Amino acid sequence: MTRIVAGIDLGSTGVKILLADADDECRTLLVRQLPTPWRAAPQGRTELDADTLLATLTDLLTGAAADLAQDPALVGRPVLAVAISGMGETGILLDRDDRPAAPGIAWFDPRGEDRSTELAERFGEEFPARTGLPLGVQLPVVKLATLAAEGLDLADLRWTNLPDWVAFALGARLAVDSSLTSRTGMLDADTGAAWAAMATHLGVGPDFLPPVLDAGTDRGEATAEWLPAPFRGARVTVAGHDHLVSAVAGGAVADDRYHASLGTAEVLLRVLDEPLPPAARVRLAAFLINCVRHVVPGTHVLVAGVKTGLLQRRALQLAGISDRAGRDALDAAVMDLPVDGALEPGAVEVTGARNDDGVLAVRLPADGVGPAELFAAVLRHGNDELARLVEAMDAELPPARATVLTGGWAQMRSVQRARARVLPAPEVSGREEDTAHGAALFAARLLPA
Repeated sequence: MTRIVAGIDLGSTGVKILLADADDECRTLLVRQLPTPWRAAPQGRTELDADTLLATLTDLLTGAAADLAQDPALVGRPVLAVAISGMGETGILLDRDDRPAAPGIAWFDPRGEDRSTELAERFGEEFPARTGLPLGVQLPVVKLATLAAEGLDLADLRWTNLPDWVAFALGARLAVDSSLTSRTGMLDADTGAAWAAMATHLGVGPDFLPPVLDAGTDRGEATAEWLPAPFRGARVTVAGHDHLVSAVAGGAVADDRYHASLGTAEVLLRVLDEPLPPAARVRLAAFLINCVRHVVPGTHVLVAGVKTGLLQRRALQLAGISDRAGRDALDAAVMDLPVDGALEPGAVEVTGARNDDGVLAVRLPADGVGPAELFAAVLRHGNDELARLVEAMDAELPPARATVLTGGWAQMRSVQRARARVLPAPEVSGREEDTAHGAALFAARLLPA
């Protein structure tokens, strides 16, 4: 009998569910996706209302249940376990009654520069040494300080990372995942415990963080009334940070290999058996490289990110491309160009890929720049930023010897060709849904052997 498990991926672009056969190496049975329901505001502010996300999840799971009912081999079969993965740095604040108290803020929302400066003045190098994180507006501690400055009283609230809140909304135990929480600026990198000095600075109490659990910990049953029938009673867990879950979808990641996850953010991962020393964390933070907890308990990872996927998406939008056929045609056109383009050097200049930027800025000093030349220039700019990150990591660790490329952008030949110039021996993953598949693997581990 087929034992069905589900992996949910809360991505920056889309919310996905993948149903898999737990007894057949988590073979994919079906995949559904809906757009992530962001709410845009002036000055690039981007938020996510908990009720709107819940409505999207309801539609997604209802659709998946309908698909099961249409399959004679699966009709009437329950989903036995669900694991949720998703983006880091976005969370939902809960009040005393465990109801959402504020919208979730996107990791790429630009607000918080003043608060970031304030935290830098208060903590200096202690911040990256203690947390393994570079200080910048992307971090939840900066967003929380911004909300407090705007008048939100944090004293009686609690933090949940987005996948943790979804697990709670399914009816599971309230807790936070260690791989996601280590990206907030609220954890001590060595102990995994809440950083008391940061809690004091934010004006929050000792219960601001619910219990911190390893990825894959069983959090109980899905009991929410809104759930479609096949999902009720499923065991629930949180798989952790999406890029890390994607990395383990194909098995353990060797410590001499990069895992490159090419989504809205492009992320390079290196697995560590233990965290690097505080001085190394400070040096890497200068390049915006994180040293955080992995979804594999007891291990850590270096996470080096750039916002190349965001820039590539905006380049497609500038070219009026909104579907797969258009993207494929552009891919072919870029491949017809030399890697360095057919125009004179400097004919198109691109900036914005740094992880503290994300604003596509294009300067065209010459004529003749069409969509293919623009996209190729965006890829070259991404290479320049990735090369800086590789050099910084190579200064702390033996250089990586191979790379696995995953994510939607990895399927483009032009992206593969570009990254082969800066990453060692790249190979493309055979899956397009690594994160959702990886989450399904976590769900399968909740089932009895």
